[in-house]
Amino acid sequence: MTDQKSPTSAPAAGSTDDAAQVAEFEARIAQGESIEPKDWMPERYRKQLTRMMSQHAHSEIVGMLPEGNWITRAPSLRRKMVLLAKVQDEAGHGLYIYCGTETLGIGREELVDQLLTGKAKYSSIFNYPTLTWADIGVIGWFVDGAAIVNQTMLAKASFGPYARAMVRICKEENFHKKQGYESVATLANGTPEQRAMVQDAVNRWWWPSLMMFGPSDKDSPNSAELIRWRVKRDTNDTLRQRFVDLTVPQARAVNLTLPDPDLRYNEETEHWDFGEIDWTEFHEVISGNGPCNRERLAARRKAHDDGAWVREAAQAYAAKRDAVTAA
Repeated sequence: MTDQKSPTSAPAAGSTDDAAQVAEFEARIAQGESIEPKDWMPERYRKQLTRMMSQHAHSEIVGMLPEGNWITRAPSLRRKMVLLAKVQDEAGHGLYIYCGTETLGIGREELVDQLLTGKAKYSSIFNYPTLTWADIGVIGWFVDGAAIVNQTMLAKASFGPYARAMVRICKEENFHKKQGYESVATLANGTPEQRAMVQDAVNRWWWPSLMMFGPSDKDSPNSAELIRWRVKRDTNDTLRQRFVDLTVPQARAVNLTLPDPDLRYNEETEHWDFGEIDWTEFHEVISGNGPCNRERLAARRKAHDDGAWVREAAQAYAAKRDAVTAA
Protein backbone atom coordinates (compact mmCIF):
# COMPACT_ATOMS: atom_id res chain seq x y z
CA MET A 1 0.00 0.00 0.00
CA THR A 2 2.85 2.40 0.74
CA ASP A 3 5.39 1.72 -1.99
CA GLN A 4 3.59 3.14 -5.00
CA LYS A 5 5.55 5.67 -7.01
CA SER A 6 4.50 9.14 -8.13
CA PRO A 7 2.24 8.96 -11.18
CA THR A 8 3.92 10.02 -14.38
CA SER A 9 0.76 11.77 -15.58
CA ALA A 10 0.80 14.39 -12.81
CA PRO A 11 1.48 17.88 -14.20
CA ALA A 12 4.72 19.52 -13.21
CA ALA A 13 4.39 23.08 -12.01
CA GLY A 14 7.18 25.55 -12.56
CA SER A 15 8.94 27.44 -9.84
CA THR A 16 7.00 30.61 -10.72
CA ASP A 17 3.38 31.02 -11.73
CA ASP A 18 2.39 33.03 -14.76
CA ALA A 19 0.05 35.89 -13.83
CA ALA A 20 -2.28 35.24 -16.75
CA GLN A 21 -2.55 31.56 -15.84
CA VAL A 22 -3.26 32.44 -12.21
CA ALA A 23 -6.00 34.84 -13.29
CA GLU A 24 -7.57 32.20 -15.54
CA PHE A 25 -7.32 29.61 -12.78
CA GLU A 26 -9.00 31.85 -10.21
CA ALA A 27 -11.72 32.75 -12.71
CA ARG A 28 -12.49 29.05 -13.06
CA ILE A 29 -12.62 28.71 -9.30
CA ALA A 30 -14.98 31.69 -9.03
CA GLN A 31 -17.30 30.08 -11.60
CA GLY A 32 -17.45 26.91 -9.52
CA GLU A 33 -15.53 24.73 -11.95
CA SER A 34 -13.76 21.59 -10.75
CA ILE A 35 -9.97 21.51 -11.00
CA GLU A 36 -8.64 18.17 -12.27
CA PRO A 37 -5.12 16.71 -11.91
CA LYS A 38 -4.04 17.48 -15.48
CA ASP A 39 -5.27 21.07 -15.29
CA TRP A 40 -2.78 23.84 -14.66
CA MET A 41 -2.78 25.02 -11.05
CA PRO A 42 -0.65 27.45 -9.01
CA GLU A 43 2.16 25.77 -7.13
CA ARG A 44 0.80 27.15 -3.87
CA TYR A 45 -2.59 25.52 -4.56
CA ARG A 46 -0.85 22.21 -5.19
CA LYS A 47 1.17 22.47 -1.96
CA GLN A 48 -1.84 23.42 0.15
CA LEU A 49 -3.85 20.52 -1.22
CA THR A 50 -0.96 18.11 -0.69
CA ARG A 51 -0.58 19.24 2.91
CA MET A 52 -4.30 19.12 3.66
CA MET A 53 -5.08 15.84 1.90
CA SER A 54 -2.05 14.01 3.29
CA GLN A 55 -2.95 15.10 6.82
CA HIS A 56 -6.48 13.85 6.22
CA ALA A 57 -5.24 10.48 4.91
CA HIS A 58 -2.82 10.11 7.84
CA SER A 59 -5.69 10.86 10.24
CA GLU A 60 -7.81 8.09 8.77
CA ILE A 61 -4.98 5.57 9.15
CA VAL A 62 -3.93 6.62 12.65
CA GLY A 63 -7.60 6.88 13.58
CA MET A 64 -7.91 3.10 13.33
CA LEU A 65 -5.68 2.66 16.38
CA PRO A 66 -7.83 4.03 19.26
CA GLU A 67 -10.67 1.70 18.28
CA GLY A 68 -8.83 -1.29 16.88
CA ASN A 69 -7.80 -2.70 20.23
CA TRP A 70 -11.47 -2.81 21.32
CA ILE A 71 -12.61 -5.16 18.55
CA THR A 72 -11.82 -8.27 20.60
CA ARG A 73 -13.23 -6.69 23.77
CA ALA A 74 -16.57 -5.52 22.38
CA PRO A 75 -19.46 -6.69 24.59
CA SER A 76 -21.33 -8.67 21.91
CA LEU A 77 -20.86 -10.26 18.51
CA ARG A 78 -22.97 -7.52 16.95
CA ARG A 79 -20.76 -4.81 18.45
CA LYS A 80 -17.64 -6.63 17.26
CA MET A 81 -18.96 -6.83 13.70
CA VAL A 82 -19.96 -3.18 13.61
CA LEU A 83 -16.64 -1.99 15.02
CA LEU A 84 -14.66 -4.24 12.70
CA ALA A 85 -16.55 -2.82 9.71
CA LYS A 86 -15.90 0.71 10.90
CA VAL A 87 -12.16 0.23 11.34
CA GLN A 88 -12.03 -1.36 7.90
CA ASP A 89 -13.83 1.67 6.48
CA GLU A 90 -11.22 3.99 7.97
CA ALA A 91 -8.46 2.09 6.17
CA GLY A 92 -10.39 2.52 2.94
CA HIS A 93 -10.82 6.24 3.53
CA GLY A 94 -7.09 6.64 3.94
CA LEU A 95 -6.55 4.73 0.71
CA TYR A 96 -8.98 6.92 -1.25
CA ILE A 97 -7.30 10.11 -0.10
CA TYR A 98 -3.75 8.83 -0.61
CA CYS A 99 -4.75 7.98 -4.18
CA GLY A 100 -6.15 11.49 -4.63
CA THR A 101 -2.99 13.05 -3.25
CA GLU A 102 -0.87 11.02 -5.67
CA THR A 103 -2.54 12.84 -8.56
CA LEU A 104 -0.81 15.99 -7.28
CA GLY A 105 2.57 14.42 -8.04
CA ILE A 106 3.70 12.94 -4.72
CA GLY A 107 4.07 9.20 -4.16
CA ARG A 108 2.36 7.35 -1.34
CA GLU A 109 5.70 6.02 -0.15
CA GLU A 110 6.88 9.58 0.46
CA LEU A 111 3.61 10.51 2.20
CA VAL A 112 3.83 7.55 4.56
CA ASP A 113 7.49 8.29 5.25
CA GLN A 114 6.48 11.82 6.30
CA LEU A 115 4.00 10.33 8.76
CA LEU A 116 6.39 7.75 10.21
CA THR A 117 9.21 10.27 10.67
CA GLY A 118 6.92 12.75 12.40
CA LYS A 119 7.24 15.35 9.65
CA ALA A 120 3.55 15.19 8.73
CA LYS A 121 0.66 15.99 11.06
CA TYR A 122 -2.61 14.20 11.65
CA SER A 123 -5.72 15.09 13.63
CA SER A 124 -5.01 15.84 17.30
CA ILE A 125 -8.06 13.82 18.42
CA PHE A 126 -6.35 10.48 17.80
CA ASN A 127 -3.70 11.14 20.43
CA TYR A 128 -6.12 10.48 23.29
CA PRO A 129 -6.57 7.04 24.92
CA THR A 130 -9.71 4.89 24.80
CA LEU A 131 -10.12 3.86 28.44
CA THR A 132 -13.52 2.12 28.38
CA TRP A 133 -15.99 0.63 25.94
CA ALA A 134 -18.05 3.82 26.23
CA ASP A 135 -15.21 5.73 24.55
CA ILE A 136 -15.89 3.80 21.34
CA GLY A 137 -19.49 4.99 21.22
CA VAL A 138 -18.55 8.57 22.05
CA ILE A 139 -15.86 8.58 19.34
CA GLY A 140 -18.50 7.54 16.83
CA TRP A 141 -20.85 10.23 18.06
CA PHE A 142 -18.40 13.12 18.57
CA VAL A 143 -15.39 12.41 16.37
CA ASP A 144 -17.22 11.04 13.37
CA GLY A 145 -19.93 13.64 13.85
CA ALA A 146 -17.29 16.38 13.70
CA ALA A 147 -15.77 14.69 10.65
CA ILE A 148 -19.13 14.77 8.86
CA VAL A 149 -19.51 18.50 9.52
CA ASN A 150 -16.07 19.11 8.05
CA GLN A 151 -16.20 16.61 5.20
CA THR A 152 -19.60 17.51 3.78
CA MET A 153 -17.98 20.88 3.08
CA LEU A 154 -14.99 19.15 1.46
CA ALA A 155 -17.35 17.22 -0.83
CA LYS A 156 -17.75 20.58 -2.58
CA ALA A 157 -14.00 21.26 -2.75
CA SER A 158 -12.64 22.78 -5.94
CA PHE A 159 -10.21 19.88 -6.49
CA GLY A 160 -12.14 17.10 -8.20
CA PRO A 161 -10.42 13.97 -6.83
CA TYR A 162 -10.74 15.21 -3.24
CA ALA A 163 -14.39 16.19 -3.62
CA ARG A 164 -15.34 12.85 -5.20
CA ALA A 165 -13.58 10.87 -2.48
CA MET A 166 -15.51 12.84 0.14
CA VAL A 167 -18.88 11.89 -1.33
CA ARG A 168 -18.34 8.21 -0.57
CA ILE A 169 -16.50 8.84 2.69
CA CYS A 170 -19.31 11.01 4.06
CA LYS A 171 -21.86 8.25 3.45
CA GLU A 172 -19.75 5.83 5.49
CA GLU A 173 -19.06 8.41 8.21
CA ASN A 174 -22.80 8.82 8.66
CA PHE A 175 -22.99 5.09 9.39
CA HIS A 176 -20.16 5.49 11.91
CA LYS A 177 -21.91 8.33 13.70
CA LYS A 178 -25.22 6.44 13.88
CA GLN A 179 -23.41 3.39 15.26
CA GLY A 180 -21.69 5.52 17.90
CA TYR A 181 -24.80 7.40 18.96
CA GLU A 182 -26.85 4.20 19.17
CA SER A 183 -24.21 2.70 21.46
CA VAL A 184 -24.15 5.85 23.59
CA ALA A 185 -27.94 5.87 23.89
CA THR A 186 -27.94 2.21 24.96
CA LEU A 187 -25.39 2.89 27.71
CA ALA A 188 -27.13 6.10 28.81
CA ASN A 189 -30.35 4.12 29.33
CA GLY A 190 -28.59 1.17 30.95
CA THR A 191 -27.45 0.47 34.49
CA PRO A 192 -26.15 3.25 36.75
CA GLU A 193 -22.62 1.93 36.13
CA GLN A 194 -23.10 2.06 32.36
CA ARG A 195 -24.54 5.56 32.54
CA ALA A 196 -21.62 6.76 34.67
CA MET A 197 -19.18 5.18 32.23
CA VAL A 198 -20.65 6.93 29.19
CA GLN A 199 -20.90 10.27 31.00
CA ASP A 200 -17.22 9.98 31.90
CA ALA A 201 -16.37 9.33 28.26
CA VAL A 202 -18.40 12.37 27.18
CA ASN A 203 -16.53 14.49 29.72
CA ARG A 204 -13.14 13.40 28.37
CA TRP A 205 -13.87 13.60 24.64
CA TRP A 206 -15.92 16.79 24.35
CA TRP A 207 -13.14 19.37 24.35
CA PRO A 208 -10.69 17.38 22.18
CA SER A 209 -13.54 16.97 19.68
CA LEU A 210 -13.99 20.74 19.48
CA MET A 211 -10.25 21.05 18.85
CA MET A 212 -10.60 18.80 15.78
CA PHE A 213 -11.67 21.78 13.68
CA GLY A 214 -8.27 23.39 14.12
CA PRO A 215 -7.18 26.71 15.62
CA SER A 216 -9.51 29.67 15.91
CA ASP A 217 -9.97 31.75 12.78
CA LYS A 218 -7.69 34.52 14.03
CA ASP A 219 -4.86 32.01 14.51
CA SER A 220 -5.40 29.86 11.42
CA PRO A 221 -2.62 30.49 8.86
CA ASN A 222 -4.23 28.64 5.95
CA SER A 223 -8.01 29.13 6.13
CA ALA A 224 -8.25 32.39 4.18
CA GLU A 225 -6.28 31.00 1.25
CA LEU A 226 -8.15 27.70 1.22
CA ILE A 227 -11.49 29.50 1.26
CA ARG A 228 -10.39 31.85 -1.54
CA TRP A 229 -9.61 28.80 -3.68
CA ARG A 230 -12.80 27.05 -2.51
CA VAL A 231 -10.98 24.07 -1.13
CA LYS A 232 -12.82 24.92 2.08
CA ARG A 233 -16.18 26.66 2.13
CA ASP A 234 -16.36 27.67 5.80
CA THR A 235 -13.92 28.72 8.51
CA ASN A 236 -12.82 26.58 11.44
CA ASP A 237 -14.94 28.52 13.91
CA THR A 238 -18.03 28.35 11.70
CA LEU A 239 -17.73 24.58 11.42
CA ARG A 240 -17.06 24.23 15.14
CA GLN A 241 -20.22 26.22 15.92
CA ARG A 242 -22.23 24.04 13.55
CA PHE A 243 -21.01 20.93 15.34
CA VAL A 244 -21.95 22.33 18.76
CA ASP A 245 -25.41 23.35 17.53
CA LEU A 246 -26.02 19.83 16.20
CA THR A 247 -24.62 17.96 19.20
CA VAL A 248 -26.23 19.76 22.14
CA PRO A 249 -29.79 18.58 21.30
CA GLN A 250 -28.47 15.05 20.75
CA ALA A 251 -26.90 15.06 24.22
CA ARG A 252 -30.12 16.29 25.77
CA ALA A 253 -32.10 13.57 23.99
CA VAL A 254 -30.19 10.87 25.90
CA ASN A 255 -29.94 12.90 29.14
CA LEU A 256 -26.17 13.35 29.03
CA THR A 257 -24.42 16.52 30.17
CA LEU A 258 -21.75 18.22 28.11
CA PRO A 259 -18.84 19.35 30.36
CA ASP A 260 -19.10 23.09 29.75
CA PRO A 261 -20.58 25.38 32.43
CA ASP A 262 -20.72 28.22 29.89
CA LEU A 263 -22.89 26.29 27.44
CA ARG A 264 -26.17 28.16 26.89
CA TYR A 265 -28.53 28.97 24.05
CA ASN A 266 -28.26 32.49 22.65
CA GLU A 267 -31.68 33.74 21.58
CA GLU A 268 -30.20 36.58 19.53
CA THR A 269 -27.77 34.52 17.45
CA GLU A 270 -29.86 31.32 17.60
CA HIS A 271 -26.68 29.40 18.36
CA TRP A 272 -25.30 27.64 21.42
CA ASP A 273 -22.61 29.70 23.12
CA PHE A 274 -19.78 27.62 24.58
CA GLY A 275 -16.71 28.15 26.73
CA GLU A 276 -13.12 28.86 25.77
CA ILE A 277 -11.08 25.97 24.39
CA ASP A 278 -7.76 25.18 26.07
CA TRP A 279 -5.54 26.09 23.13
CA THR A 280 -2.42 25.33 25.15
CA GLU A 281 -3.48 21.68 25.27
CA PHE A 282 -4.25 21.75 21.55
CA HIS A 283 -0.80 23.03 20.63
CA GLU A 284 0.89 20.57 23.00
CA VAL A 285 -0.86 17.65 21.34
CA ILE A 286 -0.16 18.97 17.83
CA SER A 287 3.50 19.36 18.80
CA GLY A 288 3.76 15.69 19.73
CA ASN A 289 3.27 15.94 23.48
CA GLY A 290 -0.24 14.51 23.82
CA PRO A 291 -1.16 11.46 25.91
CA CYS A 292 -0.65 8.97 23.07
CA ASN A 293 1.44 10.70 20.36
CA ARG A 294 4.48 8.48 20.80
CA GLU A 295 2.36 5.35 21.17
CA ARG A 296 0.44 6.05 17.95
CA LEU A 297 3.56 6.64 15.85
CA ALA A 298 5.29 3.63 17.36
CA ALA A 299 2.31 1.46 16.40
CA ARG A 300 2.31 2.78 12.84
CA ARG A 301 6.08 2.24 12.48
CA LYS A 302 5.77 -1.32 13.74
CA ALA A 303 2.91 -2.05 11.35
CA HIS A 304 4.92 -0.61 8.47
CA ASP A 305 7.96 -2.71 9.33
CA ASP A 306 5.91 -5.87 9.86
CA GLY A 307 4.27 -5.39 6.47
CA ALA A 308 7.53 -5.04 4.54
CA TRP A 309 7.32 -8.64 3.28
CA VAL A 310 3.88 -7.98 1.80
CA ARG A 311 5.15 -5.00 -0.17
CA GLU A 312 8.19 -6.94 -1.34
CA ALA A 313 6.03 -9.88 -2.44
CA ALA A 314 3.68 -7.54 -4.33
CA GLN A 315 6.62 -5.90 -6.09
CA ALA A 316 8.11 -9.28 -7.00
CA TYR A 317 4.78 -10.46 -8.39
CA ALA A 318 4.38 -7.26 -10.43
CA ALA A 319 7.90 -7.64 -11.82
CA LYS A 320 7.20 -11.28 -12.76
CA ARG A 321 3.92 -10.35 -14.41
CA ASP A 322 5.60 -7.56 -16.39
CA ALA A 323 8.32 -9.96 -17.54
CA VAL A 324 5.74 -12.45 -18.76
CA THR A 325 3.83 -9.72 -20.56
CA ALA A 326 7.01 -8.46 -22.22
CA ALA A 327 7.93 -11.97 -23.34
